[in-house]
Amino acid sequence: MTRPRRVRALWARASLRSRVLLLAVALLAAGFTAFALVTGNALRGYMEDRVDSQLHATSQLFAVLPPRVAETGAQRKPPAGLADFSTDVLGNPVITYVAKDGTVENSIDSLAGANRSSNARGPALPRLDTAAVAAHSGRPFTVDSTKGDVHWRVIAVPRVARAALLGTKVTTTADSGSVVVATSMEQVDGTVSRMWQNYRTTGLGLLAVLAVVCWFAVRSGLRPLSRIEQTAAEIAAGDLSRRVPELAGSNTELGRLAAALNGMLGQLETAFAGRAESETRMSRFVADASHELRTPLAGIKGLTDLHRMGALAEREDIDATMARIAGESERLTRLVEDMLQLARLDEHALKATGQPTTRRVQDSPRGLDLAPADLRTLAADALHDVRALDPGRTVTLTGPADDGPPASAPAFADEARLRQVVTNLVGNAVTHTPPSTPIRIGVGTAGDHSVLEVADQGPGLTPDQSSRIFERFYRADASRNRATGGAGLGLSIVHSLVTAHGGQVEVDSAPGQGATFRILLPRFTDQQTPAIPPEPAALRD
Repeated sequence: MTRPRRVRALWARASLRSRVLLLAVALLAAGFTAFALVTGNALRGYMEDRVDSQLHATSQLFAVLPPRVAETGAQRKPPAGLADFSTDVLGNPVITYVAKDGTVENSIDSLAGANRSSNARGPALPRLDTAAVAAHSGRPFTVDSTKGDVHWRVIAVPRVARAALLGTKVTTTADSGSVVVATSMEQVDGTVSRMWQNYRTTGLGLLAVLAVVCWFAVRSGLRPLSRIEQTAAEIAAGDLSRRVPELAGSNTELGRLAAALNGMLGQLETAFAGRAESETRMSRFVADASHELRTPLAGIKGLTDLHRMGALAEREDIDATMARIAGESERLTRLVEDMLQLARLDEHALKATGQPTTRRVQDSPRGLDLAPADLRTLAADALHDVRALDPGRTVTLTGPADDGPPASAPAFADEARLRQVVTNLVGNAVTHTPPSTPIRIGVGTAGDHSVLEVADQGPGLTPDQSSRIFERFYRADASRNRATGGAGLGLSIVHSLVTAHGGQVEVDSAPGQGATFRILLPRFTDQQTPAIPPEPAALRD
């Protein structure tokens, strides 16, 4: 593995805390380095500008002085004030007079106050003939030292051939040669070097302190992520009720992350709870369906076994047995049809997943032959059905909640399916109440709903029974008596069909006070246009 790959592998295995800390320290180091470079170069440039200004002033002075005058003045000890001026302003320059061909005529060390010896430390000057001096155009330049690693700042200007009194014109000639003024950059280099040394010392110390501060800051900043990690581990262990704590404001990244995770966890918990409930209901459904199917099948098998063994010798016994077999077969057929109808309703409900339960009737799922209908017609037909089933029972037709006469209740619905709903409710009331118990059928409107009620004054239901009355295979009579129960699918079909129409079914009951089953469908007006065109209903198969 190459070195870059090893570095990438190490970086990939590093923790987020280590990555953030390393990046922070690297950025701080880069910032300190950039700051030091900028300030160091600015300081050197400023000091070089001061040296260049001194060189310009000094070169103008010595350009008008003959070499002997300059040498004589340098040998004399200047007064104290002038000596300080020479050191601070002139910078102890080395003055070199060169001929026009670049030959050195004389070199004066202002600090030593005499001519420089050939082996003394000084600037390593290039050959400065007239052409070279003209090429520099009076601009300072830097050269190395004859001894050591000190640099020198040098300026070369032509000498003045003659000078008159102050105020007269000064002229120069090419035959006069040049004067070269050089000053050591040792002080400048030393100052910049000390600055770099201070930067290294203080910068490294400050970087170490900031690295420690960053470590604590990163640790504190990533602590919420550790809490999220701990919560996720607990959820993965099976505790779906856990939620990520609110570790920051809702407008921060962590706050939004926590809210998103909690929303996702809520959906997961709901999904798992729904799956568990579905599995429980499916297990109960299979058990109940098996029991309901086994009962008529066992009766049919037993009766056919009797006939096969010759136990039915008389014609009357054979006819009675065939009649019982036909009855059990009819019961088995109704049970299978009810289960098939519920399965189809579940299929349509599954396809409509994600739509609001209280959607408008125009948005009901397909599979129903929807058309304008009036629930009052269904209520009147139900009145006749009750009288046909039990002529001695008192049946009345009223408005909703026994308030006034029946009224029109328009709805956009599948009339055939609603007839099945009303028939199941009426049959339920007739079956589970004593023969003399009155039944009331109410129809009308209430607000934005069309209402149809079937009320009786029978024994009523307990709160627990009312909450489970629409469950499949649930019967308030737990004895499974065929005479009073059926399979327990009628009210489940009622609930599923009403829900498929975008409505809802309610039950109001109390022990000893009867029961009222109420259907609420969205009210339909003539100005409304159905959003779903009628189509052949799959439920009619």
